[in-house]
Amino acid sequence: MEKRLMMFLACLFLSLGMAIAQTQVSGVVTSMEDGQPIIGASIKVVGTNTGTVTDVDGLFSLSVPTNAKLEVSYIGMQSKLVKASSRMKIALDSDNKTLDEVMVVAYGTQKKSAFTGSASVVGADAIGKVQVTNAVDALKGKAAGVQVYSATGQPGATPTIRIRGVNSINAGNNPLIVLDGSPYDGNLNNINPLDVESMTVLKDAASTALYGARGGNGVILITTKEGKKGKDATITVDAKWGSNSKATPEYKKITSPERYYEMWYKGLYNYAVDKQGLSANDAWQFANNNMISSKTYGLGYNVFTVPTGESLIGANGKLNPNATLGNTVSYNGSNYYITPDDWVNKTYNNSLRQEYSISASASNEKSNFYSSVNYLSNDGITAGSDYTRFTGRLKTDYQLKSWLKVGANMSYGHYNRNYLGDDGSAGSSGNAFSFMNVAPIYPMYIRDAQGNIIYNTNARINQYDYGDGSINGLYRPYLSQSNPISDNQLNTHNQEGNTFNGTGSAEIRLPYGFTFTSINNVYLNEYRYTITVNPFFGQYASSNGTVSKEHDRNWSYNYQQRLNWRQAYGKNDIEVMLGHEYYRNRFYELDYSKSNQFSVFNKELAGAVIAGSGNSYTTDYNTESWLSRAMYNYDEKDFGSISDMREASSKFDVSNRWGSFWSIGGGWLINKEKWFKVSWIDELKLKASYGENGNDDIGDYRYITYYNITNSNNSISLTPASLGNSKISWEKNGKFNVGADFSLFNNRIWGSIEYYSNKTTDMLSWFPLPPSYGYTGYYANVGNMKNTGVEVDLHADAIRTKDLTWNIYANITTNRNRITSLPAERKTMYVDGIGGYTSGAYFYGEGVSRYTYYTHKYAGVDPKTGEALYYKNVYAVDDPATPNVNEALDANGQRIVKSQTTTTKYSEADDYLCGDMLPKVYGGFGTSVSWKGFDFSVDLQYQLGGKVYDSAYASLMGLSAGGAMSVDLENAWSATNTNTSVPRLQYNDSYMNSSSDRFLTSASYLTLQNMTLGYTLPKNLVTAVGLQKVRLYVVGDNLWTLSKRRGLDPRQSITGSNTNSYYSSVRTVSGGITVTF
Repeated sequence: MEKRLMMFLACLFLSLGMAIAQTQVSGVVTSMEDGQPIIGASIKVVGTNTGTVTDVDGLFSLSVPTNAKLEVSYIGMQSKLVKASSRMKIALDSDNKTLDEVMVVAYGTQKKSAFTGSASVVGADAIGKVQVTNAVDALKGKAAGVQVYSATGQPGATPTIRIRGVNSINAGNNPLIVLDGSPYDGNLNNINPLDVESMTVLKDAASTALYGARGGNGVILITTKEGKKGKDATITVDAKWGSNSKATPEYKKITSPERYYEMWYKGLYNYAVDKQGLSANDAWQFANNNMISSKTYGLGYNVFTVPTGESLIGANGKLNPNATLGNTVSYNGSNYYITPDDWVNKTYNNSLRQEYSISASASNEKSNFYSSVNYLSNDGITAGSDYTRFTGRLKTDYQLKSWLKVGANMSYGHYNRNYLGDDGSAGSSGNAFSFMNVAPIYPMYIRDAQGNIIYNTNARINQYDYGDGSINGLYRPYLSQSNPISDNQLNTHNQEGNTFNGTGSAEIRLPYGFTFTSINNVYLNEYRYTITVNPFFGQYASSNGTVSKEHDRNWSYNYQQRLNWRQAYGKNDIEVMLGHEYYRNRFYELDYSKSNQFSVFNKELAGAVIAGSGNSYTTDYNTESWLSRAMYNYDEKDFGSISDMREASSKFDVSNRWGSFWSIGGGWLINKEKWFKVSWIDELKLKASYGENGNDDIGDYRYITYYNITNSNNSISLTPASLGNSKISWEKNGKFNVGADFSLFNNRIWGSIEYYSNKTTDMLSWFPLPPSYGYTGYYANVGNMKNTGVEVDLHADAIRTKDLTWNIYANITTNRNRITSLPAERKTMYVDGIGGYTSGAYFYGEGVSRYTYYTHKYAGVDPKTGEALYYKNVYAVDDPATPNVNEALDANGQRIVKSQTTTTKYSEADDYLCGDMLPKVYGGFGTSVSWKGFDFSVDLQYQLGGKVYDSAYASLMGLSAGGAMSVDLENAWSATNTNTSVPRLQYNDSYMNSSSDRFLTSASYLTLQNMTLGYTLPKNLVTAVGLQKVRLYVVGDNLWTLSKRRGLDPRQSITGSNTNSYYSSVRTVSGGITVTF
């Protein structure tokens, strides 16, 4: 009994001691990012099973032993180890900057720390803040190694995308788009950008090899949003309204009618003196007599009233001071007032952009749900152009059993687009933007004698001047018989369509670590073109109107099955995947046309009576692949991956249809080594990979010879269409990548640096044939190409406090493109010892870029005559007594260049290699700041090096009747201005602005791509009315661009082509509101 009593007393005192040693602690857990309380954060006493979670206000209370330590954690936040105390204030930082974040990769997801390949990820925040019709435009300047550019600013136009350069001469260079795990064949505009959770750009073989042929030019994985686990159901409404305006400024042109007439007069005067040998007085009279009404020399229009008996231009070369702007002409008994119009301002205007989006999401332990609807109305900045889109998406999955999960992802889109014809065609009478280079002396409208614009009651629009003399008797030499500004209001270029994309998935968990996944996708895009030409005006008025219809259907399906196995053995983690994928794409087209319309407003074939031409055809393309991948992870610090696939393509003959593609990669997380003791380095991973992709993008049926079926006197006739080559097969792209990912100073600075080398072998190249063969050429596997470069991607939180966060980012990419091998048959010429061939303005040779420009070299101006000078070669000869007869030849059979001289005869000048058009460096940088509910961000994009042929400037530097002139022509050579690089101003001198390296201009630019200012209302205000979040914002896109010359927009392409005959790039400034329920 005594022992029991003693035991009881001992336990009692021990319990009392422990109770006395316990301390009651309390505190609040908040987010470092926005200072808001974190609900459900885990608070655990280290070394015990004791713990609790925070309440709705982020508060907690807990009894802990003296000197205890607490581990505070929350999903998506970095865990913290803190010493227990009273009234604790604990702020958790976001975990989205560490290497442990999960990223979407080929056929699944992977921890960033275990990823051995090369990828750039752009998240929903960056995508959502820009005003784009398609999400890929949000990649501009955000992803290292990626170039996104657009030739035209038309609403609904899609950009061109290049990842780590250009990999082929003739085969396609576009990356593969994968939407939620399945290849996507549709237009990027049909994906609502606000539905996108992330875009992952895969760049090396370790990350793209499993996509085989379609991944040779890189892969963009688009992942759409889903419900957030651990969060309440949300409904988000976003609405924005804005204004579109012309972003690309005009070239510096002579805009004064007075000055333009004086310049044209000067050209005629110099021509009369130099070519006709006239005296100064006779030349003055010749120029005045011919500068308006002459069919050979005249401008056709005189917009000045000149007193009777006086000349328009005086003997001093200046406009008659008695001349007044505005002139009345008589034709067919009627008087018309002639005055010039500003064609640029009349063509472009401001327009409205409006977009509305509603989304709902929810998630629990068994299911996930996301749905959205979006409406976009984007009016063009010219008449006849706009884009309207409606999209809807439903994405859901459900855990039916512990071993079975099923999902569905469906989207529908309807779009209607009006666009302008001949966009980008310089000199086309049907292209409104060709008239950006019209002289400032021509009226756009027909006006009555009082100066009022005449209204055409039949066409129901203002009467436009077509320059054909039909109304006022005046002829415009520049693109006569046309006025596309009028045509754009009367003619129709419309595309309307419906698109559906559906995916069904099933995931089955099997014993022993196996998981079977099946993802099956179908895509359908039905669209219709309507093109009409009005019966009232222009070159086609005699047809009394035409109507054309085209119906297209693009249908594809993709079946994917995967078997994954994963097991951990101590520190060894192994994952293996085996898969099979079958893809098929079919395209159908049907078109027909008629003329002689009953009414221009009836735009159907039934409204015209004269039958035209029609056609229909189908194409069929499919691939099948067997794929495998193994990944190894040792102790979360050493990583390895290997993949292999066999793929067949219907674009090749049966005997060459299958190809093998593989990759191997490794990574080493050095900071996890025990010997690594660098405190300021949080994470450091070295990685390397190598592998092969394929490319089959050369069009259909290139391996067989086929013919066109034509009508020969109502009998069937076959004419050669394409010469096939059954031996063609995969173009292969070997990719090497090495680099490092890092995070420094408590995740204040993070980023990556990589070197890559991509070599394309067995290029699918086009072999031209002489006309006598009956075929233009055929495809063959010949030649190699290489791209090498360095990518640097840096991010930093310069300031990170409860109320203030300041982030800075920058990325830079260098790329060097070279053709490394060409077949002997293609070395038809040698330039500077380099064998190759020419196509258009480019020289394709071993050791030089695929976009090496080949043209005449400008040598300046002859100081005595003012004529343009061009370089030509002086060749060595065997017998100096007979030059140009016995010319010395080198080992390649080419003439030996001894020296160079100059000539004023353009036809005698030689062509030279004039440099690489591709940019040397490109990337982006920007910053974002958030403070007490305010957020502000700026994104800039840049490009350094490379060249562009400024064709618009070249045309402005010539003397063409009715064409605009650059202000630089005012510095043309004259007897008193001999120190100039601008040739003399003389009519009919076609060499003064002939194609040469004179018009090759730096392609460097800097663009203010996006600027956003927002304010999120205080949470206590919005929650009081039942809302979660309200944000007001103002956003501007494509705000400003700096380039070498005003009017030049190098962003139209990366290959050196450029013209102001494209629809201008568009600046958009909008205001909006986002409300979350």
